[in-house]
This record gives sequence, C-alpha cells and structure tokens, in this order.
Amino acid sequence: MSYDRAITVFSPDGHLFQVEYAQEAVKKGSTAVGVRGKNIVVLGVEKKSAAMLQDDRTVRKICALDDNVFMAFAGLTADARIIVNRARVECQSHRLLVEDPVTVEYITRFISNMKQRYTQSNGRRPFGISSLIMGFDFDGTPSLYQTDPSGTYHAWKANVIGRSAKTVREFLEKNYKEEDMESDELVLKLAVRALMEVVQSGSKNIELATMKRGETMKILDPDQVAKIVSDLEKEKEEAERKKKAATASVMINTLQ
Repeated sequence: MSYDRAITVFSPDGHLFQVEYAQEAVKKGSTAVGVRGKNIVVLGVEKKSAAMLQDDRTVRKICALDDNVFMAFAGLTADARIIVNRARVECQSHRLLVEDPVTVEYITRFISNMKQRYTQSNGRRPFGISSLIMGFDFDGTPSLYQTDPSGTYHAWKANVIGRSAKTVREFLEKNYKEEDMESDELVLKLAVRALMEVVQSGSKNIELATMKRGETMKILDPDQVAKIVSDLEKEKEEAERKKKAATASVMINTLQ
C-alpha cells in the first residue's frame, strides 16, 4: 500500500507522510523570525525580490489578524491566505460575542485546530504553512506562538520558521539575553541580526513589523530598515576591528 497518498493512513512506523511533506514545503519558504520583548514584539521576514513591473505591496508575508495580533508565515502563500481570512473572521466574531479582543493563544489554538482537521479528512491535504503569531493580550502580556502543518503549537521567547531555520535558531539561542529584552531597540536589532544570517542582500530583502503595548502593528519603512541594517554593519565592523587589535596586542606582549 502507498502510505504517502492517503492523508488519513499511518505508515507502519507511525508517520503521516502528507503532513511531513507539508513540513518540507515550509522549509523551502521564506525565513521568518519572531522575538518577544517586555514591551514590544517584533516579526521580521525575508522578502523575495519583486519583478520590475510588479507592485510589491501585494507581496506580503506579515498580516494583521486583529488590532492586537499579527502573523508571519513560511510556506505556500495561497494556503496562508485562507488561514488569515478565517482567523480574521474568528477575531471579529469573538469581539462581537464577548466584546473583548482575542488572546494570542486563543487565535493560535483556533488556527491549529483548523490545521489539525485537515490531517484527518479524506479528500483534503494539510495546509503547507507554519506561522509565527505575535501580539499582546488585553492585560498587556506579550506572546509569541508557532504553529505547524500538523496542528501543534508552542509558545516561544524567540523563534524562526522557513529556510535555514536551524541555523537562525542556533544564532538566537546563542545571542538571546533576558536582560536585553527590556530594551525595544535591542529586541529589534536581535531580529534583524538573525535575519541577516540568511539574507545576503541587506535591507532590500528584509521586512519588519513591530507592535508595542497598547499600539497596533506597524510595518517599518524601507529607509528605517536600511538604517538599522547600516548601524548593525558598523557595529560588526567596529567589533571586528577591536578583536583584531586585541589579538595583535596579545601577540606583541607574547613576543616581548
């Protein structure tokens, strides 16, 4: 029997191959990074170069779900559009029924439940996207969640999905410091530095969105992104210069 053709049939070793194939589609998607600070949450995505005659406003990897929640995704954009539309309807339905905005975990659980249903229904295939969902709850608590094609979700302090996710996650694990999360600027810089690990063309292919407590999502202008990248490159050059000077000083002292 071909276990990779039927979504609802497990292989003898306990795998759902269609779900695993969907996860492979995610790994080929654009990189997306999320970092949760104390007073700010930041999403950064690798923006693919648009064709010369294309309106790049129609190529978005970051979407607002409600005033207090936004999302970035990696994988199939068409699948993401369906997820985003249904999530937005659920956010508005929640406001209508209980007169309060959704919590970040609530809308994450809704999206995860929808994805999970597509892993056990004949004649369907799993959604080929993973998503990073961020925002603030009504009590001012910042949150970051990741969902997978299988329907699982987890809370994170900082995470990455898409192309080269393992490399960028190792960078975040190495450079994430709790004390830095007090500063909005350092949170923003950490997200950009993580993206620069895989984005080779600088600020042109980076899109950033931020949300501060009590405010709505703000997508940074290309000029603002370029300034942040430029400052980080200068800091890196200065650090390398100091490192070389320190190494040279050690060698001179050793020779003496």
